[in-house]
Amino acid sequence: MAATLLAVAGCHAPAARQDAATAAGTAFEAAVAVGDHVRACAMLAPQSRQQLEQDQQKACPAAFASQQLPKAVGVDGVETYGRQAMVRMRGDTLFLSQFTGGWKVVAAGCTRRPDQPYDCLIKGA
Repeated sequence: MAATLLAVAGCHAPAARQDAATAAGTAFEAAVAVGDHVRACAMLAPQSRQQLEQDQQKACPAAFASQQLPKAVGVDGVETYGRQAMVRMRGDTLFLSQFTGGWKVVAAGCTRRPDQPYDCLIKGA
């Protein structure tokens, strides 16, 4: 019986991580859609936020406002790998990491390139 409970609990863990990553990605895109740069900045991973501020030489909300992130609608898929996730949406792909306080966006505005890493507008160092 204990083995059965562990097996069932193990099956739900990936789904819970996927759901949480999806919720974080959707919340981030909602903030972007309404121009809530303060909220979007709060959802960035620390290194990504720091890199954006350094690249733009502005505080995050002002730096974020200058980014031309694509509009994203709906979730096409989510993949989790331990504490990392990729959330594919129509119009954008996000990469997230799980921190103590929850999922944070590591990279946004990402475009797939054949045989190369994704090209992202916002990303950490």
